[in-house]
Amino acid sequence: MVEISIPPLLHDVLGTRQRVGVLVLIPAFGLAVVALLAVAGPHLFVGLPLWRGIAAALLILDIAAGAIANFTPATNGFYAARPMNRRMFIAIHVHVIAIAVLLGRDPVPAILLWAYAIAGASGVNALAGNRLQPLAGGLVLAAGLAGTALWAGDDPAMLAVMQLFLLKLVYAFAVDHFGDAGPVAA
Repeated sequence: MVEISIPPLLHDVLGTRQRVGVLVLIPAFGLAVVALLAVAGPHLFVGLPLWRGIAAALLILDIAAGAIANFTPATNGFYAARPMNRRMFIAIHVHVIAIAVLLGRDPVPAILLWAYAIAGASGVNALAGNRLQPLAGGLVLAAGLAGTALWAGDDPAMLAVMQLFLLKLVYAFAVDHFGDAGPVAA
């Protein structure tokens, strides 16, 4: 498959080189998630000012697309070679709280999830180079997925967003999926 160079402005999202098919797949998945939520959970956007609905939709798209981009060898390799960038990327992810506020939802479940995701992703990231990192990431993700069912209440659309946020940050992003971080520790 054909690879193209990614402009430096997008390296943090897509790495330095990316396959063309993947460049189509990533935003397509993000758009599909937003469309599905708009159809299956139209209550998410009811009564909101247009700007808040658009801002929330863009953040949801970012979470969904990022969950896929972070599994690509290009994005994974970019961050494996730049551990400080990975730590900064984890730290700036407040998307789920912003989405809850923009959609007029109770922010407490989103804040709890955010704190869990940041702590979990940071812990998993600290295991870079350790062969147990994927297991630790899977454990943190599985516990978080179970917990979100309790935290999200009876809002399946917000539950989906919260679970994608966990997948993106704790497993897709914090785990070095291709061993690019260096030698494997015992």
